[in-house]
Amino acid sequence: MIENVNHSIDWAVEHDVPVIYIRHENLSAGTRTFKTGTRGAELVPDLKVVSDHVFTKYKGNALTSEAFATFIEQHEVETFYITGADAIACVKSTCYNMRKSNYDVQVLSDCITSYDQKKIAEMIQYYEGKGCKIIRVEDLPA
Repeated sequence: MIENVNHSIDWAVEHDVPVIYIRHENLSAGTRTFKTGTRGAELVPDLKVVSDHVFTKYKGNALTSEAFATFIEQHEVETFYITGADAIACVKSTCYNMRKSNYDVQVLSDCITSYDQKKIAEMIQYYEGKGCKIIRVEDLPA
């Protein structure tokens, strides 16, 4: 999956599409996952990082990051090519809320994953049902 995400990043750089990274941190008391300042809250080491557009969110929906929301407003970003490591939570919430806000959302089906792989097909149907377009890296515009 990371290789596919890196290919999508190469495509974005080649086509002057801003590459934005969203990190998740869990602020809940007693949390053991995505804890601030731990390896679990960092971007994976194999991921190509080609910009300093790295935003942190504390809830599933990326739009809850005020810095991210401000960035996309200031740069008039209207189309999103979504990749992500948590298809059944963060990606789901972000896609739902982006579509609700009338953004054009394209989910790269070969660039999402989940701890429960059996639910990926169900999530893809969910995204489509919310108005997202489902594509693969090879479908990115030339």
